[in-house]
Amino acid sequence: MDLWQLKIFCKVVELRSFSKAGEAVHLSQPTVSSHIKDLEEHFGTRLVDRLSRKVTPTKAGELLFDYARQLIALRDRTEAAMAEFSGKIKGRLVLGGSTIPAGYVLPRIIGSFSRRYPEVRVALKVGDTSEIINNVLAGHIEAGIVGARYRDKLLEQEPVLADEMCLVVPCDHPWAGLRQILLQDLPGAPFIVREAGSGTLRSIEQQLQEKGLSIADLNIVAEMGSTEAVRQGIKNGVGLSILSVVAVADDIQSGVLKAIHIEGLDLKRNFYLTTHKQRTPSPLCGVFIDFLKEALTPP
Repeated sequence: MDLWQLKIFCKVVELRSFSKAGEAVHLSQPTVSSHIKDLEEHFGTRLVDRLSRKVTPTKAGELLFDYARQLIALRDRTEAAMAEFSGKIKGRLVLGGSTIPAGYVLPRIIGSFSRRYPEVRVALKVGDTSEIINNVLAGHIEAGIVGARYRDKLLEQEPVLADEMCLVVPCDHPWAGLRQILLQDLPGAPFIVREAGSGTLRSIEQQLQEKGLSIADLNIVAEMGSTEAVRQGIKNGVGLSILSVVAVADDIQSGVLKAIHIEGLDLKRNFYLTTHKQRTPSPLCGVFIDFLKEALTPP
């Protein structure tokens, strides 16, 4: 067993395919299969099942996958630490971002960071807030940016960027010319929600609860798995939704969508830099965090 084989195994599990894993690591499918077979012989157990056209990890495979990702992350941090000791900023940094930060904030910052430190490879994992939190806790990513605060004694969360959410409607909606609506008008409108685990949904739920309402009081017509899907749903007449202004800034500027305030709801929130309280960030992660804070600090 070596780290290269573990990396191949992780790709097979992540992509659910030998052929796609081979493409990702530039190996033929038979070579990938051979490495997986070697790992199975080493551990004396089957690690993956081939169900239909998809590859699924067995219970032993799930266990190995968890440890393998930790070993690979530790390797990356080790290389970064040794490079930093030699006075170089290089290596691979794995970050996470929930939908809004990963789609609309982090790419710009990572681009600037890469230009300043061209020998650094940044891997950005995208998921909903709960997925990113779980990956930070498990040690699969060093730092994440999410849109909700979690009460967990193992987490360190620091606000790094303010955000505001508004009710978003198409330009031809009867409310499009209004600056705000009353809260009691909201339950009558067809509403699109994000999936469970979304930081956006969590923020909306908290605000509604403070007013004695819940998500169940809304006329929910669709549940969608990403902000982009919700945005397209609004544009195509599926319903209305509450979204980050950051995510729909281009559509608002072009006049395709309109953002409306809801009287009585404080939909301002923060995005939080999230790390594991008991794990010391690698030197490379520390450099990125400093760069991130500098980039997000208003001039």
